[in-house]
Amino acid sequence: MHQTDYLLALSLVLPVLLSTPATCSAQAPATGQDIVIPAPPLQIEERNRNVQVSAGMQHLSGDYGDWHDVTLRGDWSLPGHVLQGELSAHRRFGASGTYLGVGDTYTFNEDWYGSATVGAGDGAFYLPDYRVDLALNRKFLADRRLVATLGAGYYKAPDGHSDRSVLLGAAYYFESPWIAEGGVRFNESAPGSVRTRQRFLAVTWGRHKADLVTARVGWGGEGYLATGPATQLVDFRSREASLAWRHWFSAHTGFLLAANRYSNPLYRRVGITFGLFHDF
Repeated sequence: MHQTDYLLALSLVLPVLLSTPATCSAQAPATGQDIVIPAPPLQIEERNRNVQVSAGMQHLSGDYGDWHDVTLRGDWSLPGHVLQGELSAHRRFGASGTYLGVGDTYTFNEDWYGSATVGAGDGAFYLPDYRVDLALNRKFLADRRLVATLGAGYYKAPDGHSDRSVLLGAAYYFESPWIAEGGVRFNESAPGSVRTRQRFLAVTWGRHKADLVTARVGWGGEGYLATGPATQLVDFRSREASLAWRHWFSAHTGFLLAANRYSNPLYRRVGITFGLFHDF
């Protein structure tokens, strides 16, 4: 990658695309309903047009049942823009749900770029009624290898609670093949003015069009977690970890394999996701 055109790894910036709804990991409130699947960090001109389809299964301890999901994601590049979309179907806590999200990453100049994403569920209690996430990114240092992110998000849930969050994050692009990322999210949930904070660290090894391996850990507090139509876990701590491998077996096509583990006071969740992607 040319050193003047790095993008912050999308796993920090575009939650609608990188995880199941209510993510990312870094841009949206990290909750126990999120399954973080890191996307490869790319130059904006490298993203071009691509599509990815994936399927996952999560096993929960206790009597919470297993989760299943199928997701279709895509990118479409235009001059100065990268448009994104996601359509996903889920089965969680014995209920089915569908989520739709769209986003845009816009390059202002060689130092600044930003993103905006919006998404909505179909009424399933574990998906948002709607959500909005914004991020502004600035490249630093002479070679622009350090990227800082300021993000803000709003999440409205079917059970009536809402989340407002602010993200402070950064990524440093070493000489290939290493990228290091980290950040902290401050979240306030209502009702009750429940204030929580989550931290994350991630490292990526590899090269685009060959292999990319991303390891990520996150820990901290969460405000609200719906476990049923009328039941929530409120103001608690959780931990999560994920490992993802993205491999190209041809110039334009490859697969994604990801594993994750999450825990909170009610249950532990472990799972795996497999996907196929194609660059046009």
